[in-house]
Amino acid sequence: MAWLLVIVAGLLETGFAVCLKLSHGFTRLWPTIAFCVFAIGSFGLLTLALKKLDVGPAYAVWTGIGAAGTAIYGMVFLGDLVSTLKIVSISLVIIGVIGLQLSGSAH
Repeated sequence: MAWLLVIVAGLLETGFAVCLKLSHGFTRLWPTIAFCVFAIGSFGLLTLALKKLDVGPAYAVWTGIGAAGTAIYGMVFLGDLVSTLKIVSISLVIIGVIGLQLSGSAH
């Protein structure tokens, strides 16, 4: 269950990163509100998961999901540059996240 919380928290991290861009420096109300909701949800779920998981693998999985998710979202929906190197790099992040998740131990 703790790893599921980390995964959802990582997806919420993608949401707050995208909303941070869409807020244009916190000058747009609804993306700023969405940023706050996603950020609180993400940090809250990560905090709950860390009661049961080692901090290193859990944090790495959380940031990996957030980074890969944000990069993919940017390429698909925000017109970010798509390149072979970027896709390979995102794939390596995902592979690393899976490896770290498998290495994590519950208390």
